[in-house]
Amino acid sequence: MRPDTRYASAEGGYVGYQVFGDGSVDCLFVTNWLQNLDVMWEEPSLARYLRRLASFSRVICFDKRGSGISDPVPLSSLPTIEEWMDDGRVVLDAAGVERVAVIGDTEGGPMAIMLAATMPERVSALVLVNSFARWRRADDYPIGMPDATVEKLIERYEQNWGVTSDILSLTAPSVANDARFREWYLRYQRLSMPRGAATQLYRWITSIDVRAVLPLVRVPTLVVHRRSSPHYRLDFGRYLADTIPDARLVEIDGADAYPFHAGDFDPILDEIESFLTGTRGQHTLDRMLATILFTDIVGSTRLLADRGDAAWLELLARHDQIVDELLTRYRGRQVNHTGDGVLAVFDGPARAVVCASHLAAALAEIGITIRAGLHTGEVEVNGDQIAGLAVNIAARVMAEADDGAVYTSGTVRDLVLGSGIELEPVGERALKGVPGSWPLHRLVSVPGATIAPSFA
Repeated sequence: MRPDTRYASAEGGYVGYQVFGDGSVDCLFVTNWLQNLDVMWEEPSLARYLRRLASFSRVICFDKRGSGISDPVPLSSLPTIEEWMDDGRVVLDAAGVERVAVIGDTEGGPMAIMLAATMPERVSALVLVNSFARWRRADDYPIGMPDATVEKLIERYEQNWGVTSDILSLTAPSVANDARFREWYLRYQRLSMPRGAATQLYRWITSIDVRAVLPLVRVPTLVVHRRSSPHYRLDFGRYLADTIPDARLVEIDGADAYPFHAGDFDPILDEIESFLTGTRGQHTLDRMLATILFTDIVGSTRLLADRGDAAWLELLARHDQIVDELLTRYRGRQVNHTGDGVLAVFDGPARAVVCASHLAAALAEIGITIRAGLHTGEVEVNGDQIAGLAVNIAARVMAEADDGAVYTSGTVRDLVLGSGIELEPVGERALKGVPGSWPLHRLVSVPGATIAPSFA
């Protein structure tokens, strides 16, 4: 599901927005400025979050002016909270939506609070997730952060934006060492907002104060907050719930808060769904243990030059046929092509190793040499795609393999003990983007290798 992107005309520029989902409740989702409608669906965890939200609501999502695909604004005149609130109103008008529940996530919370208090005729309910009314400490707000701490955070924020993903150690510790997530997050920062604008907005956010507005919120309100977030402190959420009339607070285990789709977000969405619809739906299994196989054709550029375009395309077609037949035989599923190779997933490590062995042998018969890598671990399932650290490890194991060889991680080796598969150690390797060192093994033989299928 990748919804169409539309534009609404606001004073001073255009606001990009999307409408998706067919649930019974209209919902305006407001997060901070880390957003780009055009590319957010490319990240599996973000897409899964949005699909889950859309399973019980019709979601209206927009890039605030100055962020994502919406019109830029000069650094000397960044939008105010009122102008961003007006962006939300303009988008609702363009989408033909009269009344919505508003979800304010992290820095989107103050804007959502203002929207609910200012336009109660258009807001049916308010949900605040890991948010706050004020960031800095004050005499009457001792839970805030001291000015010196805030200034250090702003400096760290500016140094990191678009250059490193180190801020995740503070805001989303469960994915801070996930190389794939870190790489995506870094790119998404740059696509969401330039560094200078992001820094100025962060400084502005740490200075706003909507505490006076909280008693004026007259719509049903749910406050959901992580218990252990070191950045979006639980006391912030408790203050919101204590000050907004009749607000209900739900504390959720964990420390992940930013970005909103980091870590296990289902408990948060469970509470939101129950609050907005009165029911709690059954969500599908989205994580599983799997063995991941990566392959790569060795010297593909040279083969293309030697054989010519027509012969190379014919050879690739034969390669694909062999891959399909062996994956079917060993209960593997091809996820996608990876340039000159494939990514496949299996529900058993021994079958995956045997398949890789026969695949290397069968392709060698038609003049194709491959290298292959296997790892077993938990993967995140996003429709037909898979993601997660285990996928990255399998790719790095393949990159370490010699031409014509099948390498496995130590995890695979441990899981196939007693199967008759023979593996020899090749030493510990540092895998790019993966913490620590990893013992790797080279496949020597598999049971029944003498009767391996022939595709010559």
